[in-house]
Amino acid sequence: MATKTTKWGILSTARIGIEKVIPGLMKANGVEVVAIASRDLAGAQEAASRLGIPQAYGSYDELLADPEVEVIYNPLPNNMHVPYTMKATEAGKHVLCEKPIALDGDEASLLLDVPSDLYVMEAFMVRCHPQWQRAREIVLSGELGDILLVQSAFAYNNSDPKNIRNQLATGGGALMDIGCYPIVAARYFLEKDPVRVISLVDRDPTFGTDRLTSALLDFGGGQRAEFTVATQSVPYQRINILGTSKRLEMLIPFNAPLGGETVLRLDDGKVLGDGALETEVIPACDQYQLQGELFSRVVRGEEELPYGTGDAILNMRIIDAIFRSEATEVWETVHTSVSD
Repeated sequence: MATKTTKWGILSTARIGIEKVIPGLMKANGVEVVAIASRDLAGAQEAASRLGIPQAYGSYDELLADPEVEVIYNPLPNNMHVPYTMKATEAGKHVLCEKPIALDGDEASLLLDVPSDLYVMEAFMVRCHPQWQRAREIVLSGELGDILLVQSAFAYNNSDPKNIRNQLATGGGALMDIGCYPIVAARYFLEKDPVRVISLVDRDPTFGTDRLTSALLDFGGGQRAEFTVATQSVPYQRINILGTSKRLEMLIPFNAPLGGETVLRLDDGKVLGDGALETEVIPACDQYQLQGELFSRVVRGEEELPYGTGDAILNMRIIDAIFRSEATEVWETVHTSVSD
């Protein structure tokens, strides 16, 4: 039996959409990208022609008014995520919104007003990747023993003042852009939320954005997560999950190579220097394709929404607490009571 097609519209010609998300959606089973919008009609038409999208619009509101579109993918700048996600739901559309979903937890909480028959999901494509799913399966199996620590690093080098990641007013900086990933990783693997956080932040003197941010998250019961993210560093990424019996290492946890294999490494530490290392190869996939297929199944009523607005709000509240700790230089409590 053929899968029913869910029709998508793309808000903006943002690079993440053009280079990664839309190509993934075009390959996805049960997904049809029918329209793309930009504030510049020529830009939308050029992207539509290049990607094979039938309809181009010169404004976001025109796309939202298209009755054929059922799902909106929102990769607009961070300060436009909530406003246009709300506009999309007011137009009766479901929304897959890029991360971080808002500028702070209060703004994210506005999404609680979205009608219950419409779905909004934050686009953490990593949770759709088989390497993450297999890693959590190993964690939950008990093979690592009692989990003590989720340790993450994520860094790139970008000092372009025109790049939106270096613009404070629109939600730039290391914590907002990439720090949200280690937070999601810790919550995903520990299957709980932190109760308090403390941070150390270094800001670019010109941009005002955080360029080197480290945080320690206390999950209670002796479990913790620690991470460092950087925007002006040698590119690097890694996750290590330490248990009482073994550790699990993910080599490319966040920007997994499209069409390439990924590797999980297990080590019981009996021989230092990785001498007891065991590897498990995860077959190639496109995590953006898998994300599109998952959300389309949710929209069609074939699957429950795994991560809704409550999850997104809580992630923002953790980021808020990390920024508060930057200012106070002490532990800050995470407010975890969210009604979805």
